[in-house]
Amino acid sequence: MNDKTAIIYSSVDGQTLKICNKLKNSLQQSNPNIVLFSIDDFNEDVSYYDKLIIGASIRYGVHNKKVIDFINTHKKQLDSIKTAFFSVNLVARKSEKSTPATNPYVIKFFKTIDWTPTIVEVFAGKLDYKKYPYFDRIMIQFIMWMTKGPTNVNTEIEYTNWEKVKKFGMQLGNM
Repeated sequence: MNDKTAIIYSSVDGQTLKICNKLKNSLQQSNPNIVLFSIDDFNEDVSYYDKLIIGASIRYGVHNKKVIDFINTHKKQLDSIKTAFFSVNLVARKSEKSTPATNPYVIKFFKTIDWTPTIVEVFAGKLDYKKYPYFDRIMIQFIMWMTKGPTNVNTEIEYTNWEKVKKFGMQLGNM
């Protein structure tokens, strides 16, 4: 099927973009009509698309305000097409917080907006202390210390379950 599909992302450190690229490549196997936009660059008419996928990362417990504003502004159009949303956060590294129904950030997100996408998913992100600016590194170390995660400044762990991303891509293809 050649549905016109847009993937819109908000990424702080690049892991959400990496996931979006994997999804785009997977979807393009059967559909060449896939385009990828940063939330900052999307100026299209939402109703032009048959499917719209939004991927958003977490920083300090919240999704990017631009994602929330986008959804609120385009709710009517989003409700008229097939949509998907996925969140990328380090809390999802814990199995008991790795589903949309158990991830506190996803739960909080959907309490703040009036939108129900066709499909929702959550993925664990990547921890890379060397990549963070000083203040972010200190804050993330503190959060990791509180949640019993790794705090060594040399830590680099990709928690993303790529098999889960692949399965999500198949769901999107069948949406």
